[in-house]
Amino acid sequence: MENPKSPRVRRIAALARKKDRLLEGHFLVEGPQAVRELLTHRPDLTETVFVTTGNDPWQHEVDRLADAGDVLIERVTDQVLAAMAETVHPQGVIAVARIEEVSLSDALDGAKLVAIMHEVRDPGNAGTVLRAADAAGADAVIFAGDSIDPWHPKVVRSTTGSLFHLPVATASTLSEAVDAARAAGLSVLAADVRGDDLMSANQALAGPVAWVFGNEARGLGETERGLTDRSLRLPIFGKAESLNLATAASVCLYTTAFAQRA
Repeated sequence: MENPKSPRVRRIAALARKKDRLLEGHFLVEGPQAVRELLTHRPDLTETVFVTTGNDPWQHEVDRLADAGDVLIERVTDQVLAAMAETVHPQGVIAVARIEEVSLSDALDGAKLVAIMHEVRDPGNAGTVLRAADAAGADAVIFAGDSIDPWHPKVVRSTTGSLFHLPVATASTLSEAVDAARAAGLSVLAADVRGDDLMSANQALAGPVAWVFGNEARGLGETERGLTDRSLRLPIFGKAESLNLATAASVCLYTTAFAQRA
């Protein structure tokens, strides 16, 4: 493909927009690391991989993984790839992947540790929380309410491939996500500065847990906290005013993982 203004290139570029992603049922995966993880763990979701000509070490691995997964690779010019990409400086490879709609019941089946994000809007935060959940051994991540969608290009890049490692589901409301978590046998904890000290909650963390993390600026309101079983806060031992969402979520998830494995 050599024409950066062709209708096909424009359709692929349009996947950077949420309405087009949902309409087409596909999303963009940019960069060698994310594409390698996609091909390694979910080749079944991969429609096409577009690669520029070159001899970078990662290209041989992408070729091998695509061949093993029976995935089509197309060679394109730098101009075509730039026209497809959401980033200003794409790294030589883009994949188009199918959005997998995972039900809440399927995502939560047998789960012991879950992260629920409610009205999390920043793609970097959302992707980092998903990545931390993956690293802590979580079984699922749920995007609830008016959160950014998991297939936003910046979210996908921020996960560095973790999006393809564990089930990711969406819920139209936090209540829907909480009800599904309880039905799956998980206790539901809110990460909130008005809650009890996390250090006093080891027993509560030892069983199956779903953590709820709120909006970056507002956190969780009284109504949202009321949906959960208990609110817990991270103690601040130094002089920092607070922790950002992604850092706080990482600590909560890892503390739970340690308690569950003790």
